[in-house]
Amino acid sequence: MQLEFRGLTEQRPGTAWRAVFDHGWPGWREWFLAKGGRQGPRLDEARRALRRHMPEFESLWDELVATVGGDEDAARFLSFWMPPRYLVSCSQLVLSDDSGPLLLRNYDLDPELNESTMLHSAWRGRRVMGMVEGLAGLADGMNDAGLAASLTFGGRTQSGRGFGIPLIIRYVLEMCRDVSDAREALRAVPCHMSYNVTVADRTGDWATVFLAPDRPAILSDRPLATNHQLGVEWPRHGRETRTQVRETHLESMLAQPDRLTGAGATQSFLRAPLFSTNYDKGFGTVYTAAYRPATGEAMLLWKDGEPLVWKIDDFHPARANVAYSQCGSAVVGRWKDTPASPQHKTGAQPAALAGFMAQLSACMAGQRDWASLGKFWAPNSDSALPYGDVS
Repeated sequence: MQLEFRGLTEQRPGTAWRAVFDHGWPGWREWFLAKGGRQGPRLDEARRALRRHMPEFESLWDELVATVGGDEDAARFLSFWMPPRYLVSCSQLVLSDDSGPLLLRNYDLDPELNESTMLHSAWRGRRVMGMVEGLAGLADGMNDAGLAASLTFGGRTQSGRGFGIPLIIRYVLEMCRDVSDAREALRAVPCHMSYNVTVADRTGDWATVFLAPDRPAILSDRPLATNHQLGVEWPRHGRETRTQVRETHLESMLAQPDRLTGAGATQSFLRAPLFSTNYDKGFGTVYTAAYRPATGEAMLLWKDGEPLVWKIDDFHPARANVAYSQCGSAVVGRWKDTPASPQHKTGAQPAALAGFMAQLSACMAGQRDWASLGKFWAPNSDSALPYGDVS
């Protein structure tokens, strides 16, 4: 199983946003219709909800829909008002070290369902970069004011009148300057399911807010979150995702402040119990994200291989191919700049293909590091395979 992660940038919704939409909409549309999306709220109801709770986003919603020539299904989906139920399994933590505050998170899901795009934009004037979720929403990200935010599922089955959490994360980063602003926004905007949102800013302030459709937002006194709120309310989900085990591990990390560094914590997120290889059950770690609000730096990491790093004030497109297996995740190809889409070639050189298969077998047997496969995608390498020949 492989994903291509990419970084895209543009000021207003245009070519990059269209690329995100074209890449993700076929799958999202199938899901949306299968879950009864057309039987959900009418477009006029969605518009009234946006106008009441996020008035700054009504015109942006219109622009996003117009840019992609969206039909009613797309418009309804992009409003995020009372969408079908969905969930992800994640861990997140805020800490401070000599380099300032750091928001760390593991995003756990089926890799095939991830949009694998870091989008850098200024849709409302403020620069925002984050991992795309639900086409126009975000799973995590940071803005140019030095505010970072991340979500986890809250482990409750209730749903109600509210917005999908990806749009709420987008709203917080588009509208808020710091944690104080974010607290107020999270309290004000209704959420259709239970989610935990952790925010941190460049001053070192932080907050975790438990959102739910059937009770007021709750402020937590801990800089961490897994997949429950006041307690485990969905026992089966709690057992399968090991939410309490992960929470206990995060607490043990915070209990040793003298030994806790950003580098050490990041490595912990790449190991069990925080890192999961349950890809076949839909709860494997797709990526680890690290946000530095004070320096404006974002990093995507995987178990093996070099990370992708971006700066919000100096964002350059980049991409990486990542392979997933029961051994974890590994970067198997990486480019600093996104070139034009390569032409599909057929007939890989026998020596290159044979070498790839031998190296792959060694990796699967635990005899080689997964990162060793990178040379088979590396540009200008004698061993490289034509892009598209190996699935």
